Amino acid sequence: MLVAFAFVLGAVIGSFLNVVIYRLPKGESIVHPPSRCPVCGHRLGPVDMVPIISWIVFRGRCRYCGAPVSARYPLVEGLTGTLFALAAWLHPVPDAGLVLAWAFTALLIALAFIDIDHYILPDSLTYGGLALGLVGAVVWGFPVSWSAAWQGALAAAGLLALIGGYANLVLRRGASGRPGFPVGLEHVYLAAAVGAWAGWGWGLAAAAAAVALNLMLGRPLPLHDALTLGAALLGVVVASYGALPLDVLESVWNLLLAAGAVALAGGLYWALVPEEEEDEKDEEPVAMGFGDVKLAGMLGAWLGFGPFLVALAVAVFAGAFFGLLFRRRKLPFGPYLALGGWIALWWGADWVRAYLSYLGLS
Repeated sequence: MLVAFAFVLGAVIGSFLNVVIYRLPKGESIVHPPSRCPVCGHRLGPVDMVPIISWIVFRGRCRYCGAPVSARYPLVEGLTGTLFALAAWLHPVPDAGLVLAWAFTALLIALAFIDIDHYILPDSLTYGGLALGLVGAVVWGFPVSWSAAWQGALAAAGLLALIGGYANLVLRRGASGRPGFPVGLEHVYLAAAVGAWAGWGWGLAAAAAAVALNLMLGRPLPLHDALTLGAALLGVVVASYGALPLDVLESVWNLLLAAGAVALAGGLYWALVPEEEEDEKDEEPVAMGFGDVKLAGMLGAWLGFGPFLVALAVAVFAGAFFGLLFRRRKLPFGPYLALGGWIALWWGADWVRAYLSYLGLS
């Protein structure tokens, strides 16, 4: 009974997600005006919006003007219903945990389809999802504890920010990226470098000092990416020889926490104070969009860092598979991260324990 209810609820939520996917990237309200046919503008009634069934009954067309209705609509409704039902089957207790799992599922579906359509991951969904994950950890301890949630959020965001940083360095053949004002990616890399040598608190302090100096000078102070990213790697190498107060694992962990904290704080700043639009000809080549970093932070808050690594591995393998399958279709990384995140929610912790047991570490 719970599974059937979950499917129906998910299909209804999926109908709403179609509105979110269509309107949110355009900056339109998701609650007003009421749903209308995009071709003839006729307001849709309850009969027109029965999930899945309306599309089938009206043969995929608007019943007022006969314009075709995309199969995307029943696809999203059916996918949401199926994943809600599967979540109810995997967590067969109608409690706050199940509601949170449904919310996580809905967020991932909306993010994935928006990224497919527009190559963006809206801050309202990534930061909203991150906040909800932290609240779930504090209030209900689901799906992970508070300490695992906040550390997972920072470390996951830091990991993807640094992967993107090193990849960008290779892509630009060692050239540094355009500095940000008052905060930019160079401060993420600075925090990682100092964190690797002295701890993540010192990394945050160094980044904050650099941002304050930018504000005092009224211009961005250049910090070359190769210097800061190289210093981060060197810190880990030196720690591996026992020459630092931190051992090698502590060095890596601290550089991830420091980088993630600055990345998420800087991303939130730019979400509240948007940058001016740049001409396409002035855009720098990037290996990974910063929206993926924010999504990683959201996933880390829900999963913890270990299961996030499972999500990342699934995303990489899925991306490679579909990249080969659809050679002529460029797909962003967000949908693969969403897929990995949903799988890791249910099986990530078990897979991490099994792998550690295989290595003889648990």
